[in-house]
Parts: sequence; C-alpha cells; structure tokens
Amino acid sequence: MSPFLFCSYLAGVVSLLFGLFAVRKNLSAARGLDKVLPLGRVFTAASLALFGAEHLAGARFVMQVVPVWMPWRLFWTYFVGVALIAAAVSILLSKYVRLSATLLGIMLFLFVLLLHLPKVAANPGDRIAWAVALRDLAFAGGAWALAGAQTTDPRGGDSHWLTTIARYCIAIPILFFAVEHFLHPEFAPGVPLAKITPLWIPLRAAWGYLTGSVLLVSGICLLIRMQSRMAAILLGVTMTLLVVFIYMPIWASATQPSEMTEGMNYAADTLLFAGAALLLAAALPRESIRQPHAPPLPAV
Repeated sequence: MSPFLFCSYLAGVVSLLFGLFAVRKNLSAARGLDKVLPLGRVFTAASLALFGAEHLAGARFVMQVVPVWMPWRLFWTYFVGVALIAAAVSILLSKYVRLSATLLGIMLFLFVLLLHLPKVAANPGDRIAWAVALRDLAFAGGAWALAGAQTTDPRGGDSHWLTTIARYCIAIPILFFAVEHFLHPEFAPGVPLAKITPLWIPLRAAWGYLTGSVLLVSGICLLIRMQSRMAAILLGVTMTLLVVFIYMPIWASATQPSEMTEGMNYAADTLLFAGAALLLAAALPRESIRQPHAPPLPAV
C-alpha cells in the first residue's frame, strides 16, 4: 500500500473509531430515530480527516485541481489539508465547534465559487460539473448546520439563521441529484458522478430509482419546511446505507491503487453527504404533527 493510501486510511479509520467512542453516551441516551443524529458529527469528522490526509500525503497530485491563475498552488493544497484536519479534530473534541464549522462552511462555499462554478460556466451542459458544485454546496450546508446548532435548542423554537441557510444549501442540490438519478439510474447512487454501478451489484437500476425517490421526497420536504427534520434523517440514513451496501463493497473489491483511491473517495464522499444530512437534522427543531381539534362538548 502506498503512503498516500495508508495515511488516508489511517486518518479516516482512527477518526471514525474515536468519534464512535466519543458519542457512545449520546447514542445510548437517544431514543428512536434520534439515535442516528450523533453519527452526523462522527461521519463528518472521519471524512474530513481522510480528505485532509489526502491533501497532505498527495499534495502534488491534489494541487492539479487548484486553478492555474491562483498563486502558491502547493501552499493552498497544504493549507486546505491542515484546515480539514483541524475541523475534524475540533468536531471530534467538541472544542470551538461553532467557529470551526462556520469557517469550514465558508471554505467549502469558496470551493464552489472559485473551483466549480467556472467549470460550470465554461460547459453548462456538463452534468458532472454541476453535481460536483452542488455536492460541495451541500457539504457547506452541513457545516453551517453544525455551527447553527451550537446556539439552537432542537427541541423547540426557530432555527438559527445559519441552519435556515443550510437547509436550502442541502435541499437544492438533492433535488438536482434526484432528477439525475431518474435520468441515469445506471450510475452509482448518492452523488451522481461519473462512476457506473458495477455489474456484480444486484438490482443496479433499482438502487438508482430508490435513491432518486428518497432524494426527491427529502428535497421537497426540506424546501417547503414540511417535516424537514424527518426528511433530513431519512436522507442521512439512506446515504449511510449506500456506503455500507454499495461503496464499501466497491472499495473492498478494488485491487489496483487507482481503484482503491477511487473506492475510498466515493465511500468518504457519500459518508460526508450522510453526515451533512444528519447534522442538519440535529440542528432543525422538532415538528409536531398537527392533530384535528375535537368538536366542543355541548353545554349542559
């Protein structure tokens, strides 16, 4: 195994295990579907640590995505790697979370503006360019949801304004992703990028249509603020299941270094998507289901 893969694996696995240990009491104390909410921080931190290690261990390769017009391209590659790892440590240790999550969201949003939108503008018909831009927008939304949750009581009251922004940053991309799943169900589900679902995975098209349906329902509910907390939980659980049943087998079946890197990145990418959804769910207030009023009793 190359140092690049080893460092990335190590950072991701150690962060995942430490995160699960750190939230063990929260997991045992939560009830019902709320048991999955603490995993949002764990999934986010583990993915950030893995991507941060990639930036540091493979800086010369990662540097190629930095626009040529930006000075000090190698410096920015290392800077982003350190920033990702710092954000992961902050989330895992629950220290300065509001600051780190806010800055993380800003950095990811700058990726959208400086890296991805120019590619979209150069080729508006490129669905992959759109998907990558909207993916990072959703990741920024997850970070801002975590920041907003630091000043919001999810048991009642209105959401923090950062959480409101986060809800739109996640709702809009997943509606686009839903349409892509219905148009191209043969591609790997989750974030609709260029990878085709392997032939050895059963019910390939069904995974695409099912994921697209979940994305569509979740996106509409988040957009119109109807049972949005439940919609975000549904989205997070679905992305987690895709990691377990689709991307982990793809990753485990890889034999070449390039395939291992691709499998690792797809798994971490989808896990970060799951984390963003669960962070949003944890930041949103609980919504009670309205019950019809009973007719008044007749006067005696």
